[in-house]
Amino acid sequence: MFKKFLILTSLIFAFNLSLNAKQISEFECAKKGENFIFAGNECIKYKEFKGEVEGTINIIVHGTWKEGTDTLARYAPFAEDIAMRTDVTTIAVALPGYAGSSTNKFTSLSHDGVENLAAKKEYVEFLGQLVEELKNKYDASTVTYIGHSAGCMMGATLTGLKPDLINNILCAGGVYNIHEKTDVKDLISISDVLDKVNKQTKFALVYGTADDISPPKLTLDFYKLAKEKGLDVRLVEAKDALHLDLDMTNASINAILELVEE
Repeated sequence: MFKKFLILTSLIFAFNLSLNAKQISEFECAKKGENFIFAGNECIKYKEFKGEVEGTINIIVHGTWKEGTDTLARYAPFAEDIAMRTDVTTIAVALPGYAGSSTNKFTSLSHDGVENLAAKKEYVEFLGQLVEELKNKYDASTVTYIGHSAGCMMGATLTGLKPDLINNILCAGGVYNIHEKTDVKDLISISDVLDKVNKQTKFALVYGTADDISPPKLTLDFYKLAKEKGLDVRLVEAKDALHLDLDMTNASINAILELVEE
């Protein structure tokens, strides 16, 4: 019996060591190089494309992908294109569990046993810390946030949780009222904090007419509500567009250019 106890204790100790080995400290994150930033106790990998315009940045945030997906391989060309079109420094980030970013505190958005992570307040607050760190790093007073799917939902929620953090937001294929999709408690979306959104924040809401993951009605209903609340919001239709790559459609890109140039 005692021998079994020792074996069990050793296994638990080894398991804990393996978990601790995955933790990346701020010091270790800094040693990884220029393409990493420590925020919210996570070491986040990102890809930056420089622009000449000072005091402003574009931040691109992806949605839910299979755990471990190299989202930067997909989003770096898009970020480079936006930087060239706007002449504004554009940054594509890889959320925890993607493209080499850590999982100190959070798993990937798609992870066994994890649901609705993008609607958890603590995760949205982490994203807010990431945006703040990037804003400080680039000495930016203006932030244009470009989010797709879960990235859109979290960015929209941030405009209510931290009303002065984001100046412009391009939201493609998002969910604006998580409570219409699930009865799970302790979740949050912009519908819960809508009255706190800064009226100066500019929204461009993109929907794809062929999107069956985030159906057009979700965006159309929120657009109507946002207008009633007096928000600066415009509706953007991407004709025949599916959910995938909705943020990269011509309709979305044109809306981004309008947001940045205003």
